Amino acid sequence: MDERYDSYCAVDPLFYDSLASASTEAAGYAADRPLPDGWECEVKDDWLIHAPVDGTLPQQGWKIHVSARLENAERVLARVMDYCQPRGIPFKHLRGPRMLLMRNSKYARRGGSGKFVTVYPRDDAELELTAKELAALLDGEQGPYVLSDLRYGDGPVHLRYGGFAARYCVSDDGQVVPAIEDPSGTLVPDRRDPVFHVPDWVTLPDFLAPHLAARNAASTTELPYRIEKVIHFSNGGGLYEARDTRTGQRVVLKEARPYAGLDATGADAVTRLRREAQTLRRLADVPHLVRVHDEFHFGGHEFLALRFVEGRPLNQLVVDRYPLVHLDADRAEYTRWALDVHRQVAEAVEAIHAHGIVYGDLHMFNIMVGEDGAVTLIDFEVAAPVEEASRPALRNQAFAAPRDRTGVDVDRYALACLRLALFLPLTAMLRLAPAKARHLADVVAEHFPVPRDLLDATVAEIAGPTAHDRTATPVDDHDHAGAPVDDLVRIEPDDWPALRDRLAAAIAASATPHRTDRLFPGDIRQFKGDDGGLGLAHGAAGVLWALHAAGAATDPAHTRWLVDRVREPASGSRLGLYDGLHGIAYVLDLLGHREEALRLVDLCLAQPWTELGNDLTGGLPGIALNLAHFADLTGERRYADAARQAVDLVVGRLGDVDSVAEVSGGRHPYAGLMRGGAGVALMLLRSYERDHDPVLLDHAATALRQDLRRCVLREAGHLEVDEGWRTMPYLAEGSVGIGLVLDQYLRHRPDDDLRARATQIRRCADFPFYAQPGLFAGRAGIVTYLAERGEHEAAREQARLLSWHALPYRGLTAFPGDQLLRLSMDLATGTAGVLSALAATRPERPVRLPFLAPPTGTTPTAGATAG
Repeated sequence: MDERYDSYCAVDPLFYDSLASASTEAAGYAADRPLPDGWECEVKDDWLIHAPVDGTLPQQGWKIHVSARLENAERVLARVMDYCQPRGIPFKHLRGPRMLLMRNSKYARRGGSGKFVTVYPRDDAELELTAKELAALLDGEQGPYVLSDLRYGDGPVHLRYGGFAARYCVSDDGQVVPAIEDPSGTLVPDRRDPVFHVPDWVTLPDFLAPHLAARNAASTTELPYRIEKVIHFSNGGGLYEARDTRTGQRVVLKEARPYAGLDATGADAVTRLRREAQTLRRLADVPHLVRVHDEFHFGGHEFLALRFVEGRPLNQLVVDRYPLVHLDADRAEYTRWALDVHRQVAEAVEAIHAHGIVYGDLHMFNIMVGEDGAVTLIDFEVAAPVEEASRPALRNQAFAAPRDRTGVDVDRYALACLRLALFLPLTAMLRLAPAKARHLADVVAEHFPVPRDLLDATVAEIAGPTAHDRTATPVDDHDHAGAPVDDLVRIEPDDWPALRDRLAAAIAASATPHRTDRLFPGDIRQFKGDDGGLGLAHGAAGVLWALHAAGAATDPAHTRWLVDRVREPASGSRLGLYDGLHGIAYVLDLLGHREEALRLVDLCLAQPWTELGNDLTGGLPGIALNLAHFADLTGERRYADAARQAVDLVVGRLGDVDSVAEVSGGRHPYAGLMRGGAGVALMLLRSYERDHDPVLLDHAATALRQDLRRCVLREAGHLEVDEGWRTMPYLAEGSVGIGLVLDQYLRHRPDDDLRARATQIRRCADFPFYAQPGLFAGRAGIVTYLAERGEHEAAREQARLLSWHALPYRGLTAFPGDQLLRLSMDLATGTAGVLSALAATRPERPVRLPFLAPPTGTTPTAGATAG
């Protein structure tokens, strides 16, 4: 599970949302404090920015960050404000306690965690004086260490060199990122890693030298443990494989940072680590549990050494053995194994209960399975005595009990989810619609020989008193029609246009035209920058495109919302096809707003677009396709010339097949349609169909082969993109996206080797199970791929299986986004993408994503056919 998503589940029970965007803390810190004369204050994302009217600051320099705990935040802020305002020093602070909690939570971004107040000194002299005097004023106050900064003394004051103004540049991988200026005047990325870093051209002020020396003084060589491997980092600390140098025994070290890694109650990582050690000692005679080896302090952090558990996490074993992905696996044998694992876990949990403890964090990642099949439960951070246990403050949402469960019922709910997830790992959706449990159990019964009484008991435990209620019960605050869940989750592509209208109505019902950041709820990427909710992949443009392409009505007010939002694009707005203004221009033109569309295209051409990367999402391939499209529409030569320039730039960076680097880095670090060579090849194919230059086909073949070099042949003979830690078959960054373009290439130029690779990719589209429903990384993308190949019956069969993910929403039908924790309406991850995929299965009027079809009037080379 991607832990970034958890923090976007705190605002709304149905949709991913941001605390800043939802404006939940307008009356937070310093809300009642009057502004001094000559000062102004404005809201910006999570922050309140305070500055003198008409004051000036350098574009970049040393800044001061002050950290705080929830308990002392108001006191710390008052002291900083009392210091800065009389001196005219600008500063900003987080708007309220919930934002401070989320910034310091266990899975918050480590590079930005801990920053509560940011102070902007105007020069080095003011920097030194301000740091010294703030440190004295805040002496004795506690706050988490800011990992990106240099700590000043032992208190909550930290310093870092970085940008003050909102400036942006293009990073080495073609992304628009915050920037600072180097001595030559060139904008370069402003690094915000969880490690203190000073740009090469910046000299560390002399007064900071002792603090840097203190920071570097601690060394792990002083420990009686040798760290051999980093398992995981979170904002609360690290997890390491190590060896006790005194005994040679293998251990796992759990590190806890004080005042960081907060849970929902505000408890920090240290508090939970101590609780875990105490609980495990209390449960020392319970079998199937990890054992304590040692506890110690080092470098201001606390550590718990646990005996190393031989084995693998259950989630990995399920991935390796799951019969709906490994089609040659014996389903009966898998069922026996899975039920035995569940039996052992259930026995361990009941033994924990017998000792008066609630485990509270049961899920597949916390179950280790040895080679002999024996299970061991790990991670007791949130375990608590029954009399103290309510709702765990940290939880895996695919196994987290609803609010009406407390005490041991929390674990019993998780055990029921585990039994279901072992056979159909989709239980993250159950928080959205508990009645979906019956449907998932029916799917399990269809595919596995699980006794029906076990499944019925599982459903009863999950759904509670509504176990036999077949009506829609999404967890939201809205009225809903009470339509039967069976009707709402049934996806029958031949039930067109009723199915289309049901999805389109759900999308329209979710719209929030009163908001300025996003119109339709979608993925968490909507909250990246000021334009995340606008574009083709995750924003309003993509939803409006899908509705229009599928033949559904679009609300003119929704189109006007998009037009209004891009009338004056924010600084740093992205330019690309799927992430920015080019994609928005494409959609606005499609919806009858050509003047606005052309204005956006011209605005993009006035930006430094030639520096963008070689990806279809935000780089030159998508821009070239869009410029050529508008050149065809308008006859404007400057658009055609710019399109050719983009093509030439991409080709110039392409290299040859042998220039391919490792998956994790190098000149071409990604594969697939949206970020890899397949997107480049798509651009080159469309260019070839216009210009008929065979060299363009040569380059397209090179780009495709670069992507294929990043693929691995799986045991069932299917080809997937190898990301180093997983393999991917999906449309955006997986192999079927490569296959989609490869099939088009083969229509122009037959190639036996590439045809064989296309055949191997095609096998990726035959699986009964895909973890997510979305277009970019789920089943809808598989449906789109099959429809592009003209395999409409296969596409419709996969489309019917979208019912596994379908959920009721206001008496209509919608789909969860990435991670399945909340509904999504966007194109890349949600309901709009599913709608477009279903529309693609209509052979009489198939829907195709932008630029997947050749330009009007062009035809493939005669005699060439797809593999």
